[in-house]
Amino acid sequence: MTVLITGATGLVGQELVSLLLQNGFTVHYLSTSKSKLVSQNNYKGFYWNPKTSEIDLNALTDVEVIVHLAGASVAKKWTSSYKEEIIESRVLSTRLLYKTLQKNSHQVKQIVSASAIGIYPNDLSYIYHETDNKVDNSFLGNVVKQWEEEVNQFEKLHIKVAKIRIGIVLAKNGGALQEMAKPIKIGVGAAFGSGEQYQSWIHIQDLVGIFQFVIQNQLSGVFNGVAPYPVTNAELTKAIAKTLGKPLFLPNIPQFVMKIMLGEMHQILFSSQHVSCRKLLDLKYQFKFASLDKALNDLLK
Repeated sequence: MTVLITGATGLVGQELVSLLLQNGFTVHYLSTSKSKLVSQNNYKGFYWNPKTSEIDLNALTDVEVIVHLAGASVAKKWTSSYKEEIIESRVLSTRLLYKTLQKNSHQVKQIVSASAIGIYPNDLSYIYHETDNKVDNSFLGNVVKQWEEEVNQFEKLHIKVAKIRIGIVLAKNGGALQEMAKPIKIGVGAAFGSGEQYQSWIHIQDLVGIFQFVIQNQLSGVFNGVAPYPVTNAELTKAIAKTLGKPLFLPNIPQFVMKIMLGEMHQILFSSQHVSCRKLLDLKYQFKFASLDKALNDLLK
């Protein structure tokens, strides 16, 4: 099967490409950087530029599934111009894919799009399932809502739409875990605020496993891309310190300090989303790293 991936050179994209290639898929990918285009037997890059609505139509040859991961990182300071880029990178890229399929003949049967648990309202006690449709009244909540609305348009073309709401991705080569581990490694790690906010995490191998599972089973709808046992920020901080064999003795970092350092983006660290993956478990998805200790041992040792 041929799959077309956007955002293939990002943290999750690279891991997904390698999993799909190992399992016999042919991978096409779209990149805004011509220098990142390679052409091998079962792995080919094609140029696109969502800002100017350019796309190489050869990218769609034989493609049955589109995996849409493209989007500017939210882990950078949110200036007003960067906030625009966060929204535009998701909305314009999705819209360009839609218009391209609308105007040209193709074989696409399914689109599997990244989304984020940031759509769920900040809550210390509620457990979120895919059926919850409240949207957090925040910049991120709004970004995810707009993004999902654009992806839903593909249903008009009789294409199955699956959205994976991704939690905090734990990985070796970047992402949140490495940033959290840095201060702990030098003995200055601490939890954020009360430390009671829930962080619904997932090991990167399980996340890409979920994407492949959704593709192979031709699923549609919303899926929470999180591990079965979310933890609080304090528990996550302690578990990282324990895995690294480092002490934690500093008091929790007050919210106002992080607000000064990071601006509005500090909300990511303090908002609480306790998210359930029951739907995936019921569909018999098997997690490799269901427990945090196992995930951290794999990634930090």
